[in-house]
Amino acid sequence: MNETDLSQVLEATDFIHQLTDSYLQHIGGSLTADNMDQLNANQHTLLAYRFLLDEVMEGGFVQLIQNGFGPYVLDGPFPMMMKKVWGLKDFGKFLFDVRREYHLHKNELEADLSEEEFMALYEQQDTMNEMGDEFLDDYQEEITPAIAQYVKEHEEDFRIEAPSSSPKGER
Repeated sequence: MNETDLSQVLEATDFIHQLTDSYLQHIGGSLTADNMDQLNANQHTLLAYRFLLDEVMEGGFVQLIQNGFGPYVLDGPFPMMMKKVWGLKDFGKFLFDVRREYHLHKNELEADLSEEEFMALYEQQDTMNEMGDEFLDDYQEEITPAIAQYVKEHEEDFRIEAPSSSPKGER
């Protein structure tokens, strides 16, 4: 990757983090069943990408799943949104492949593990590890700027709406 490409990826990553930080702040710091409805589908999609990006860069898909993001990122609408709505077909297909692998080993990947067992899980999950490497090697550098560009082109879909401040009874 040349310096210009690296700069674009870092700029896009920073943009995504800033926007999703505002989402997390808006919903009180973390996603719960009670606050899921405070974000729209596009905001959830961007937040899912942020979780994927952060977790996979740090420790692969094994870490993403162990940290509890598997259902939100892989079982939620994120893969379909990437493929069908945001036009990132190859990446969406890749996410469906990761989802299939996740479901094949879901019990092991979601088990409550000691640090030692967690580290051993990496040795047991070769395919999942390879998929993490594939994301970093084949997708992350291209997809991150593409996602940031999509957000900028559809800005209105990503804004946090301020709550209405009109007093009750007024219209």
